[in-house]
Amino acid sequence: MNKLSLAELASITSGTLYGDADVTVSAVAPMQKAQEGDVTFLSDAKYAKYLPECKASVVMVKENQRELCQSNVLVVEDPYVAFARVVQALDSTPLPADKIEASAVIASDVKLGTGVCIGANAVIETGVELGDNVIIGAGCFIGKGAKIGANTKLWANVSIYHDVILGSECLVQSNAVIGSDGFGYANDKGEWIKIPQLGSVKIGNRVEIGACTSIDRGALEDTVIEDNVIIDNQLQIAHNVHIGYGSAMAGGTIVAGSTKIGKYCMIGGASVLNGHIEITDGVTITGMGMVMRSIDQKGVYSSGIPLQPNKEWRKTAARVHRIDDMNKRLKLIEKQLENSADS
Repeated sequence: MNKLSLAELASITSGTLYGDADVTVSAVAPMQKAQEGDVTFLSDAKYAKYLPECKASVVMVKENQRELCQSNVLVVEDPYVAFARVVQALDSTPLPADKIEASAVIASDVKLGTGVCIGANAVIETGVELGDNVIIGAGCFIGKGAKIGANTKLWANVSIYHDVILGSECLVQSNAVIGSDGFGYANDKGEWIKIPQLGSVKIGNRVEIGACTSIDRGALEDTVIEDNVIIDNQLQIAHNVHIGYGSAMAGGTIVAGSTKIGKYCMIGGASVLNGHIEITDGVTITGMGMVMRSIDQKGVYSSGIPLQPNKEWRKTAARVHRIDDMNKRLKLIEKQLENSADS
């Protein structure tokens, strides 16, 4: 179990400590349940009512909430960011691998950096380059000519296809597939002809990719994911998609081919983005958004229909089916009014 003194917490969070610097903590807990030995935080003002009775060894708050606390206080600029840094420091998650297992199959010409660990039954093919401290989990497949940067971790059963480039300090969760074929076919009088996907996937540094997410290789050029992008579980990212720096994409989202997403975009869960469109920087798409056209203005966009009781939803659906008829009738009324005004 990791333990940190409050002095160490202050250093990690760049905060100002009011209290006993020698007190230690070993866990992070919600404010209402925190006990001695725990650190907690206040990022939502509605929970401030719990501060006077909080039993945590230290509470991380903003300056204007310091006087509400009865215990040790760590004043920070952003309590939620401080929480993230403290959890990282206390993290005891085991590594995907801690040595090179004898059952791993590693081609003779693979370039291994220092401190590389490879789990049981992993397969590393010819021409692969693994940077320093790369960790490959059990059962992973790394295809010919792939390159993985320093300090990147792959959990079990990740598949990295040939010639894929994965940057440094990345994290890929189990069963993700990077570099599989894009959905490219020609139709010859009803017969599908597969188009070999000749591009690859280039992923930057500090990128995180969730479990069971698929990222297709490009058809002729590469699929590109820039630095500092976070991708949730079970996404489908099609061939030649380009995702800009610092963007975040929630679970179940589907991005069709050749779509370009700008920097610092946030895509809500279960959204669907059409192919061959561009999303400018700083766009937020709320959950279940259906994006059919390019977006060239920064802002928040929504399209999903909120849940209704079934009886009300049936009425809404019936009205939607009559929209075209209603539009024709409205135009007829407008024309009649115009004729009446002219006469």
